[in-house]
Amino acid sequence: MNGRGKSDSPIVPGKFPNKGGTTAGPHAEGTEGRGPAKGNPGGQNRSRAQDRNDLQQALERIRQAAVRDRRMKFTTLWHHVYNVDRLREAYLGLKRNAAPGVDRVTWEAYGQRREENLQNLSERLKRGAYRAKPVKRAYIPKPDGRQRPLGVTALEDKIVQRATTEVLNAI
Repeated sequence: MNGRGKSDSPIVPGKFPNKGGTTAGPHAEGTEGRGPAKGNPGGQNRSRAQDRNDLQQALERIRQAAVRDRRMKFTTLWHHVYNVDRLREAYLGLKRNAAPGVDRVTWEAYGQRREENLQNLSERLKRGAYRAKPVKRAYIPKPDGRQRPLGVTALEDKIVQRATTEVLNAI
């Protein structure tokens, strides 16, 4: 006891090895004392309350890893995509007045039960049950007479694409 709030110094073990290095064999590994803890571990990577900063910190760690080793292969990024907070950010980043996709769901209609819809989408992505809907093809006439193809996607597909793009852009 070296003082108030201080740890004890290392304790010398009172127990000795079972085998004493006789003809029966070499010494068994002895027990040894343990010193005081070096200190408390550093702060947590994530805050206790999830917020947008946690998402940005995760992307920043991915970005730093990519900068450190340009040949690094990222094999576990999917959990960043199906994170409900990232999906929420992707949803909020979509145009609110955009035309509905092939599923005929508008931004406002999806937002009426947003948290439930995003949780459901996250669960489907996590277990691999999510399937993108077929893209409706439309053609827009160009001034020179040709036509420009345009793909009309479903709202959930846009959310997943936006979340995926955000994660991959970090690399």
